[in-house]
Amino acid sequence: MMKNAYFAGGCFWCITPMFRNLPGVTGVVSGYSGGDTDSPTYTEVKSQTTGHRETVKITYDPEKTDYTALLELFISSVDPFDDGGQFIDRGFSYTLAVFYTDDAEKTAAENRLSALARDTGRVPAVSVLPFRNFFDAEEYHQDYDLKNPSEFAEELEKSGRKKA
Repeated sequence: MMKNAYFAGGCFWCITPMFRNLPGVTGVVSGYSGGDTDSPTYTEVKSQTTGHRETVKITYDPEKTDYTALLELFISSVDPFDDGGQFIDRGFSYTLAVFYTDDAEKTAAENRLSALARDTGRVPAVSVLPFRNFFDAEEYHQDYDLKNPSEFAEELEKSGRKKA
């Protein structure tokens, strides 16, 4: 039985590719989670008025990839101590969150973040929240890196996520 995991990691374009090729991952969708507006648009979310974060939905087979592997990849791909967004993307919609769908996911996320705090002496700025909703982003956001490889590479460099 397939499962979904939901991670808000700043710009969804920037974190989508790393999940796509993991064993057992069958889909990665860019979208918006956690807010109060039904079917928000990119413009609305980016205006910081809907309470949503840019989020990726990862559909995976838990017999081939477990949740903790997804969580590890997520944590390693962001700055877990930045409470104002990620890299050049600033504002609430770019802040970090793990949206859990069950108690096991919640416990895994809390344990990983506690270990990170213990290991670094710093408090991670990653919210661990119950999953409420997910709305697919507009089509032009889906698989952005595959549709626009040059622009995507430039975005990674401009954002500070990848050094030139």
